[in-house]
Amino acid sequence: PFNPSTTIAFALPESQKISLKIFDITGKEIATLISGDRPAGSYQITFDASNLASGIYFYQLNAGSFSATKRMMLIK
Repeated sequence: PFNPSTTIAFALPESQKISLKIFDITGKEIATLISGDRPAGSYQITFDASNLASGIYFYQLNAGSFSATKRMMLIK
């Protein structure tokens, strides 16, 4: 659970095109936090949800052939 912001951390073993998107429980895209090429390294991205309602949200990270979707809970 988080309120009103959270940090999403990930690492890239090599330079890749990535996208990091936030979705609500219905699958509607809320925000695109990153889209484009990034060099190898560790990253921390802050997601500010102060303008969103409490509830379940998902973030999806796509990097090359890797894809992961994780759940987040916003509690105000």
